[in-house]
Formats: sequence, structure tokens, C-alpha cells
Amino acid sequence: MLRFGILSTAKIGKDAVVPAIQDAENCVVTAVASRDLAKARAMADRFSVPHAFGSYEEMLASDVIDAVYIPLPTSQHVEWSIKAADAGKHVLSEKPIALKAEEIETLIAARDRNKVLISEAFMVTYAPVWLKVRELLAAGAIGRLRHVQGAFTYFNRDAANMRNIPELGGGALPDIGVYPTITTRFVTGQEPLRIQAVTERDPDFGTDIYSSVKADFGGFEMSFYIATQMANRQVMVFHGTEGFIEVKSPFNADRWGAEEIELTNQKHTESQIFRFQDSRQYRRQAESFSRAVAGEKVEIVSLENSLKNQKFIDAIYRASEHDGWETV
Repeated sequence: MLRFGILSTAKIGKDAVVPAIQDAENCVVTAVASRDLAKARAMADRFSVPHAFGSYEEMLASDVIDAVYIPLPTSQHVEWSIKAADAGKHVLSEKPIALKAEEIETLIAARDRNKVLISEAFMVTYAPVWLKVRELLAAGAIGRLRHVQGAFTYFNRDAANMRNIPELGGGALPDIGVYPTITTRFVTGQEPLRIQAVTERDPDFGTDIYSSVKADFGGFEMSFYIATQMANRQVMVFHGTEGFIEVKSPFNADRWGAEEIELTNQKHTESQIFRFQDSRQYRRQAESFSRAVAGEKVEIVSLENSLKNQKFIDAIYRASEHDGWETV
């Protein structure tokens, strides 16, 4: 059993990841750390976790954990991933693991010198929904892929929310722009060559709140938009010469709606619906990570994969500063 320590009492950890780890077959939470010991103890008691620490450093120095899960504000992911690696702990960090591609290169160096595993927590890559999309595309179910279309939006103007605070790594692209990019790259196995983009920033917060993106993958194109101040929407469509695949709840499959894919033929006369009951993508993520730590050959999100995805995001920011194409 891989023993996890949770670095902070953040909501994503309490609501999704910690319950998933506790439900997993090959890992368990053995410690919670917070800068407030009372908060750490309260969360530990909630999940029957034996150890609580009043500082992150104290937990990293302990021998009651083998790995850490990091749900801190985005701006702190790199710092604490490196500190955890230097303490000999494996790292599962919330996305985005960094805010610039060059920061991920420092994580790769930390991983290699400490001989630990560091992985970005893209739970979607472990979800049966996305594994099925990849399988259908590889099998030629829609013929030649010509276009990918996506949207991920929600509304949040809470000034105290870290997503609206630049210093904490806030912004739409770091928070949700990474999802259309990682999933498209995951299911196609292809990388973007060049980007066009328009990005809008909030006049009060200074964070990016909207982006409309066009990406050239060589063999197909991709267009998507994201926003943190629009009505809630999630959709991804893969359109080919012989049909198209629509992913109904692409990113928050366990909370947004039905976990299903619809495959429609060229003439729009037949459809197949693939449903996935309770896919538990966070549990699958924890179990895959734990198997990888144990030395099994399983597919996880490598830092090299994360580096390519961050280069995509970095290129969107650069492309937003001028008209025309920006090379990734």
C-alpha cells in the first residue's frame, strides 16, 4: 500500500481525491498537513487518517508517508513538488503542475536526481470515457479526423477565489484551458504545430477570463473556447470524414452529467451511445500512480507529457499578443 500524505486541506482534496485514495485498492492516506494543525486534525479525523501535522515540512520529514498529493494554489505547485522530491517522496500534484514550460524542466531535474515519481493529476487521462474515445479514433470509427471542437466554461467572479488572483496562478487557461489540450493530445497522440488565439483579461482581477483558440495539428485542426465568466458548458466533439464523436461530460464526468459518448455515422442516420457507470476517474488515477511507483508498466501522465501540454498553453498566451500564427 502506497502511503499518501496530503499537503493542505484544500477543497479538491477533501471532496474528490482523498475519498478516492481511501477507496483505492493499493494506496491509503496516512497523514494530512496544514499550516493550521487544527485544520489538519479535523480533516484527518474526517477520513480516519492516523497522522496530522501542523506544517508541510514536518510531514515531508516524517517516515509515515511514501508520497504526497499536492492541492495547493497553482503558484506553489513547483516549489512544493521539488521540496517533496528532495525529501524522497513521490509526488502527485494538482494541475496545472506549473505555469511555464521551463518550470517543468526543473521538476524533471528534481525527479531524476531524487529517483522519485512526479506526475500531474490529470484525472481525465484515466477515465474510461477518454480511453474509449482514443480506442474509437485509433480504430477509424470516424474515418479521417478533420476537426476537434471544444468548450469549457463556468462563471466565477469571487475576488477571494484563487482562480481570480494572478499571484496564486489564477486564470482560465491554467485552470481549465489545460483540459481541451490534454484530452485532444491524449486521444490523438498528436501535437499542435502552431496556434492562433484571442484572450481577454478581467479589468479588476487581471486574470485571463476568456480565450478562443485555433490550433493546427498538421493532419487536423482544433478550435475551442474557455471562460471563467460565462454560463456553464462542457463539450468535446471529434469530427471525421465518416462520422463524429461527441463526449457529453468530458471533464467533470462524475459531477457534470452522464458519462457517455455518442458516435454518429456520416449520414446522421445511426448513432451508438457508450455509457460508463461510475467510472471513478480519481480512484483510477490514484491506483495507476501507485502501480507506477511500485515499478509496474502502467500509463500515467509523465512530466515530459506535462511539458508538451504547458508548451501548448504558453503558445496560446503568446499568440494572444498578436495577429497570425504562433509556433508551439
